[in-house]
Parts: sequence; C-alpha cells; structure tokens
Amino acid sequence: MKEYSESEFLIETIVPEDELIVSRTDLSGKITYANETFASISGYEVDELIGKPHNLVRHPDMPKRIFKEMWSKLESEQKWQGYVKNLRKDKGFYWVYASVSGVYKDGKLVEYKSIRFPIPYEEKVFYQKKYDEMRNIDGENIRTVIYK
Repeated sequence: MKEYSESEFLIETIVPEDELIVSRTDLSGKITYANETFASISGYEVDELIGKPHNLVRHPDMPKRIFKEMWSKLESEQKWQGYVKNLRKDKGFYWVYASVSGVYKDGKLVEYKSIRFPIPYEEKVFYQKKYDEMRNIDGENIRTVIYK
C-alpha cells in the first residue's frame, strides 16, 4: 500500500457555480480539446492536456466499475452521466457531475465530448462514501491517510 503525506489528496478545488468544464477526446480517450475552465480547475495548462489520455485526471478514489459502465454505454451509442471525483495536477481533487456522449458526423462516431458541472457538498459526501464502499466490495485499494 502506498502511503501519502497528510496534505496529498486532501485539498479540494471547488468548481464555481457559473462554470462548465468542457473537453473532447478522440475515440481512444486522448484529449483533443480542453476549455480554460478544465485547465484551471485541474491545475494544468490547456497545452499540457491536449494529446494526453483523459484518465490523467482520474482520482484513485474512483471505482473502476464506474468507468467500465461509462465505456459500455458509450460503445452502445448511449450517453453516460454520473458523479466523478477528479485528480488535479497538484494531487488535490475536485468533484463534478459529468455528461459524456459521442459526437457523430454523417452518422459515424468521430469523438467524445464531456461537459462537467459543479455539485453540492452533500452529493460529494454521499458519493465519496458510496465509491469507498464500491471499491471495498470490488477489492480495490482503499486510500488511507496517515498522520504523523
């Protein structure tokens, strides 16, 4: 089990109510577009995000089954929506409600777009507990913080 200092993973960045985080990826999940809000909230510059896998911002608290469900829906040409805890470049985090769907040209899937919205504190607490339980059930690593 990897140990982290008490400051890592504990600092939350709040997504402003009037902001939307927008990105697009190619079919393999590499970022092709990121708006300034995405860059700012995630702690990256836009040019640092372009060409990188979108899972660059996947927080280790997220259960693997959530992303399996997302990809399953996307592959069957459905929209996926759900709550996501993302990892910032500085190891902090931010919570969003994400809506991910395919982008089609002439009936052919060409990329994915994702729009993320801020969520209330109560939903963050609910989903943190729910995702911790899922990871425990699935035998995934559970994060622990050690104070010295």
